[in-house]
Amino acid sequence: MPFTIAIDGPAASGKGTIARALAQEFGFPHLDTGLLYRAVGAIGGDPTTAARGLDPEDLLRPGLRSAEAGQAASRVAAIPEVRAALIDFQRRFSRQEPGAILDGRDIGTVICPGAEVKLYVIAADETRAARRAAELGADPAVMLAELRERDARDAARDTAPLRAAPDAVILDTTAMSIDEAVAAAAALVRKRLERLAI
Repeated sequence: MPFTIAIDGPAASGKGTIARALAQEFGFPHLDTGLLYRAVGAIGGDPTTAARGLDPEDLLRPGLRSAEAGQAASRVAAIPEVRAALIDFQRRFSRQEPGAILDGRDIGTVICPGAEVKLYVIAADETRAARRAAELGADPAVMLAELRERDARDAARDTAPLRAAPDAVILDTTAMSIDEAVAAAAALVRKRLERLAI
């Protein structure tokens, strides 16, 4: 039976870093679902048409990690038809053998509500802004304003708002190193794998 790990949380909380590390440790394929929306935003034109025609190659476009692409992703992610077009892609990915890791904003609540492990990764706004500014070489104050704007938009949207699943484990990475955050997440995954093996 496939083992799905759903990792959600706001931008720069550490969810992508944790997801990539877990994928390496447990040998599961990883999908950064935010890239789907970033790619749709980057393609331009009608977002719904772009989502329906999305190709895996589109996820390799340059510039998808930029702040501009993140803002575009947040805007197109609020369109119900875009989300619907991308749900099947994500669900198929999530149920492959032996398992899969998906990170995003609605994995545990909408895409994979039956995931075997659900993590909701958070960090203080200022910490997230500093991380993203260091990553992009940007002004932390500008990043803080952009992150808060995006969080508000993502949390307020009618379709699949940003929120923790009721049964998700909250992982606050504010005061954690990358290694500490990964170790905490890996321990949760191991515990769940052991429980399922009994």
